[in-house]
Amino acid sequence: MSKTETDTSPGGAEGRDEDLGAAGSQLSTAPREETTVAPGLGVIGWVRWFWRQLTSMRVALLLLLLLSLGAIPGSLIPQTGADLNKVDEFRKAHGTLAPVYDKLGLFHVYSSVWFSAIYILLFVSLIGCIVPRTWQFVGQLRGRPPGAPKRLTRLPAYTTWRTTAEPEQVREAALALLRRRRFRAHVAGDAVAAEKGYVRELGNLAFHIALIVLLVAFASGQLYKSDGTKLMVEGDGFSNALPMYDDFKSGSLFRNDELVPFSFDLKDFRATYEVSGPNRGTPRTFEARIKYSEGAYGKERPATVKVNKPLEIGDSKVYLVSHGYAPVITVRDGRGKVVYHDAVPLLPLDGNVTSNGVIKVMDGYRDARGHKDQLGFQAFFVPTFDPKSGTMLSQFPSLVNPLLAVNAYHGDLGVDAGQSQNVYQLDTQHMKAFKDAKGQLLKKLLRPGDTLQLPNGAGSLTFDKDVKEWAGFEIVQEPGSGWALGGALAAIFGLAASLFIQRRRVWVRAVRGADGVTVVEMGGLGRSESAKVPEELGEIAGILYDQAPGAPDPDDVHESTVVPAEGAEK
Repeated sequence: MSKTETDTSPGGAEGRDEDLGAAGSQLSTAPREETTVAPGLGVIGWVRWFWRQLTSMRVALLLLLLLSLGAIPGSLIPQTGADLNKVDEFRKAHGTLAPVYDKLGLFHVYSSVWFSAIYILLFVSLIGCIVPRTWQFVGQLRGRPPGAPKRLTRLPAYTTWRTTAEPEQVREAALALLRRRRFRAHVAGDAVAAEKGYVRELGNLAFHIALIVLLVAFASGQLYKSDGTKLMVEGDGFSNALPMYDDFKSGSLFRNDELVPFSFDLKDFRATYEVSGPNRGTPRTFEARIKYSEGAYGKERPATVKVNKPLEIGDSKVYLVSHGYAPVITVRDGRGKVVYHDAVPLLPLDGNVTSNGVIKVMDGYRDARGHKDQLGFQAFFVPTFDPKSGTMLSQFPSLVNPLLAVNAYHGDLGVDAGQSQNVYQLDTQHMKAFKDAKGQLLKKLLRPGDTLQLPNGAGSLTFDKDVKEWAGFEIVQEPGSGWALGGALAAIFGLAASLFIQRRRVWVRAVRGADGVTVVEMGGLGRSESAKVPEELGEIAGILYDQAPGAPDPDDVHESTVVPAEGAEK
């Protein structure tokens, strides 16, 4: 039996495919690249040329690259659809760049004309690539592997031997062997034609179809999505309606009545931290324990929302995104009447939850003379105060030694002007600061249970012993997220199949030679230069050789009949 040979001659697989005719064709459904530079005359010729260029894989990859590059400004430059306030701040800070960005549509990249044009062209290009390749692949599946070429010696992998078995027996054995090895095989003339690795092209098509699914899912997700945030103190409730959100943004085709009907109450929030070692203060767990119900009359059920483990209700997901403290504050007027009693959420400034915020008393307050007025307090809170450090910086995130620093103002808060205000900022433009006995700004450090007395009988502020915690939730509704996930997984598996599965063909020819002995030839051809084809052909040839063992060559037979005299005598 001769050894399996590998053809390493120049020219590659494409040159061999042309020489081998039908036997080397259709190993791929990729359309042939047009070598002509100038299109045909007339409008129809230009249209055909443009369509061929648009539906080529090279242009599809170029458009995909342009789409990726176009998304970079959307992540670096503030977007009007994400945060309008940041866009306004950018315009004020960059007076020269802002007009240029406006003309280029960089403040709304994903809805700009140029980004939409790239998106649509990529969509059309992928469809134009996939449709003809799909029909061609279906035709290949319905057909049979092509017959063996006349000269198997031209194949990159080739072996041959002579056997005493009949040609029909060799072909039957080869047909059964190849089918056991999951080849699609049939007898074509004096040879068995077999092919394997169709999953490669199927994976290639699945990859491109998955890209279309991803594009559609991304587009639908941007058009129909909604994204809102809500800060809730322990004991607060939330209903999934637009007025309940602190901040809300949605796609251009989203309607308010498409919000999934549900509600939930924040019962308790718990956080644990590392208490020692180099990671002291690092969060270990964040858990928000809630009770939620679906619909208007749904049964209330308990649930726990954790970081990266959202609560899923229909198409909506409730994420836990932030946490902080809300000291309970009681404010009394000059007559001792309680005019404010509530937990005040303060925003954290560092990892140890050093926080600040404001307290606004807008209605019901009267000073010592009985005149209506408004109060404003600036608050600075540390959950763990260290007297040795002497600074208002928390030393640990948990409530170990809480301390609240406040200063007080009175006057017009500006809330009656009809303009929106930030609830975490205090506008002191039309307010006067309370002064202490020394004429300095009135301020005091309060521990739980302490009270700040306002001068001249103006009232008091008490830091109650109860310190609640708050949790920030993000409620996201994306109809296309499931399709996007499925498309991403299909793209990964399809790409893996197209990269690691080799499509190859094997032919086994068995004919009777001039001397009456059967000559067996085997050849293998792969879509790309791969060592797997010679190895696999050698393995198949070894098994088939055991079933159709080799016969002696004519020269060996002739030599065995001429015996020397010495040998004869022996």
